[in-house]
Amino acid sequence: MKKLIEVKKIKAYYVLDIFGKQRTVRAVDGVDLDVLEGSVHGIAGESGCGKTTLLKVLFAAVEPPLRMVDGKVYYLNGAGAIDLYGIDESERKKLRWSFASYVPQGSMSVLNPVLKIKDTFRDFISSHLKGRSKIEAYEMAREHIRDLGLPLKILDAYPHQLSGGMRQRVTIALATVLKPKVIIADEPTTALDVVTQRGVIQLLKDIQLRQGSALVLVTHDMGVHANISDMLSVMYAGKIIEEGRTEDLFENPRHPYTQYLIKSLPRFGDRSKRESPPGSPPSLFNLPTGCAFHPRCPFKMIKCEKEEPVIFNVGESHKVACWLAEG
Repeated sequence: MKKLIEVKKIKAYYVLDIFGKQRTVRAVDGVDLDVLEGSVHGIAGESGCGKTTLLKVLFAAVEPPLRMVDGKVYYLNGAGAIDLYGIDESERKKLRWSFASYVPQGSMSVLNPVLKIKDTFRDFISSHLKGRSKIEAYEMAREHIRDLGLPLKILDAYPHQLSGGMRQRVTIALATVLKPKVIIADEPTTALDVVTQRGVIQLLKDIQLRQGSALVLVTHDMGVHANISDMLSVMYAGKIIEEGRTEDLFENPRHPYTQYLIKSLPRFGDRSKRESPPGSPPSLFNLPTGCAFHPRCPFKMIKCEKEEPVIFNVGESHKVACWLAEG
């Protein structure tokens, strides 16, 4: 499979002014990532580890106080590699939604509450596909909604008239109407019940398969990753600390943090207490020296407290940043 997005050593920091004193939050700190055509790339980790910030960087949605400090993001299409942050903003706007689309956590933050769904689609389509008439935009929306198996009557509804799950489905439909190469979804099932979550994830997967897109999926639910992700990146304190094929990570997790995430999953017939990582994630204002996970790690060594671990290859497409994997 060919690459669609290639990320090299990106650093994206929030630079904040707090009571006249500048503070830096290293939300994404030296991340490498490849998004492959036709794949589902999962990103897991606790809240505050940098997942959403990484997605913003991938989608070129970097706005103050967030800054791109270093690194490169390339979109790879038929014309070659495009340096996303080496082109001007007008060129980046052309790539948003056509090459890469974004499904945020909250559907109401996307849908205009005073517009009917069909008018939101019309405005969106008209702004990206110049020359389309109102009727053509409506018909394109109707065809897309029909293809996704959603009821056409939702086009005449206002957002508040729809359930949370249906609003999220509409948001996904809106984000994919231009058939982007990459769909970036940030916790798309937040605040939805379990049955609705399944429907939303299945819709994303169906669209990804039908359009041949890549899907980058952030979710806390390791069960979702186990079921649909082809590749999985585990983030901690702004870094990817383990990455590989999902089945490899679940069968043989090498980083203690990944092991805790997998052990926290419930299992049928197993009533034993689930394990989760002890303690709390570190502040990104003030990270510990060495391995950021060492204050919570039961296997830490003196080396872990002093030296940041390098990346070790522990199998085909499987790598981990942990001194326990050395040798």
